[in-house]
Amino acid sequence: MLSVTWPFVLILLPLPLFFRQTKIVDQGGHLQLPGVSHSIKNHSQQTVKRSRKLYWIMWICLLCAVARPQWLGDPIELPSKGRDLMMAVDLSGSMQIEDMVIDGKIVDRFTLIQHVLADFIERRKGDRLGLILFADHAYLQAPLTQDRRSVAKFLTDAQIGLVGKQTAIGEAIALAVKRFEMVDESNRVLILLTDGSNNAGNIEPEMAAEIAAKRNITIYTVGVGAELLERRTIFGKERINPSMDLDETQLQKLADMTNGQYFRARNSEDLARIYQTIDTLEPVSRDQLSYRPKKELFYWPLLMSLLLSMLISAQQHFQAGLVLPAFKRGGKIV
Repeated sequence: MLSVTWPFVLILLPLPLFFRQTKIVDQGGHLQLPGVSHSIKNHSQQTVKRSRKLYWIMWICLLCAVARPQWLGDPIELPSKGRDLMMAVDLSGSMQIEDMVIDGKIVDRFTLIQHVLADFIERRKGDRLGLILFADHAYLQAPLTQDRRSVAKFLTDAQIGLVGKQTAIGEAIALAVKRFEMVDESNRVLILLTDGSNNAGNIEPEMAAEIAAKRNITIYTVGVGAELLERRTIFGKERINPSMDLDETQLQKLADMTNGQYFRARNSEDLARIYQTIDTLEPVSRDQLSYRPKKELFYWPLLMSLLLSMLISAQQHFQAGLVLPAFKRGGKIV
């Protein structure tokens, strides 16, 4: 719908009627050229009559521009409150182990996390999401934001080995705590996904979790990796446990310290159920606010007013050019 920000400006519409055109009476002492002065006066009056309508249209356009017309779009609902949910994803070298399956196709662990986490991000409408990537050290890839599309894009663009080959779980937790301190109070949740144990960084995970507990941050830890993997060797098929490096005891402890939970993701179905469970434990806020997007329209009447002023000016110069050459030819209008 169309809206006007300052409609009171329109009361100035009849203002030009208060200004009367005054006539200057020559009382003598000036050179009078018979015929020329009369002709110029007639041309002047004709110009005023012809331009009067253009002046009025230009004045109306100017007032419309000053009144700031706007086009209001459809109402869009936004939550007034939401949870701050930070996701910390392991990018160590072991995440490239291919022991997961998506739609019958064998993929590595990180590809599975990207696939399932993208759907989780899409469902978290109303929450502020952030993304931390960690390996040798932890790095903030996306600050807390309601732009879920950007967070999903950052996750899609991430690559294994981008920040090293080891696993700095403690640094990931500490970085999340630091980022939570920079926002207002809210339900603070950290989802930490890893397939190994802490073997890098300059802070122990338990120490970081203790600080997180004091800051009322809930940590949900997720251990990723299959328990059985078959591979072919020169001696035949060999069965191994690809998740031997996963420290489930530590991940369980980190979750318990912060009133969270530990989950084990052995396949894509497990990981999908984990995210559904987290959705239940940490539901999105339902307090809604609405706003209507605005599109400014003032530049259209302003442009029209400018074009009219140029047209009036060109018209006056053209008519003046018809009189002056005649004046130069002896003071007679032909």
